[in-house]
Amino acid sequence: MLSYRHGFHAGNHADVLKHVVLVQVLKHLLRKDKPVWVIDTHAGAGTYSLEAGYAARNAEFANGIGRLWPRHDLPAPVREYLQQVRAMNPDGVLRHYPGSPQIALQMLRPQDRLRCFELHTTESRLLQEHFRDAGRRVAVVAGDGFAGLRSVLPPPSRRALVLIDPSYELKEHYRDVRTAMREALQRFATGTYAVWYPLLQRREAESLPAELQRLAPGDWLRVSLAVTAPADDGFGMRGSGMFVFNPPWNLEASLREAMPALVAALGQDDAAAFDLAFRQS
Repeated sequence: MLSYRHGFHAGNHADVLKHVVLVQVLKHLLRKDKPVWVIDTHAGAGTYSLEAGYAARNAEFANGIGRLWPRHDLPAPVREYLQQVRAMNPDGVLRHYPGSPQIALQMLRPQDRLRCFELHTTESRLLQEHFRDAGRRVAVVAGDGFAGLRSVLPPPSRRALVLIDPSYELKEHYRDVRTAMREALQRFATGTYAVWYPLLQRREAESLPAELQRLAPGDWLRVSLAVTAPADDGFGMRGSGMFVFNPPWNLEASLREAMPALVAALGQDDAAAFDLAFRQS
């Protein structure tokens, strides 16, 4: 678990989907004046260089943010995501990619708060250094986000977005996600929770969305983006998805506008597609 470095995958198609959803959820939550907390259980390093280091080795961003970067004809929800990436690249050259905590901080207001957890010792140190001048608005905990979630729910403002996106390198992560969500909903049933999951030919991965759906006491939204057909050997991630508990009421409309453009831009073969389901109680 401690060997995973998100830098290898920064800016890939999974990050694009995750961060398009993140931006849209935050955009809607921030329309009210009352403070919002963003809680990131697997925050990573915060920002990533695309010119050197891990991201440059595999260059997965080339088939993710790299395909969107030069485009100016994308629908509004995708453009709003790109605005957050452009904020880190003001000269117009794609050199850096913001992780989820950085995107959140860019969008949050003075009254809002960001709470980050990261178990990997190097990643958590980098995250702490990155946010060293952020003041009391941001707190970084070097520890297990699943366990740490209990300490911050419910937040004082009773308004929060919780982002849960482990690496799923271990089978136990699927169980940990289910357990964390069950406990979180008991502590803070009205929070908005966004859970990222991979599209893999693996029993645990295939069953997770339905298991999360059964946990949902109220509204939920599920969106997935497949960029390629399943591999013949059964290995490899062909896409990813987001399951959102208590989504903002207009998130579905925003994603129905965004997803066809993401399929067209990021699809790698004729099997590229999206799936979107929504329940409003």
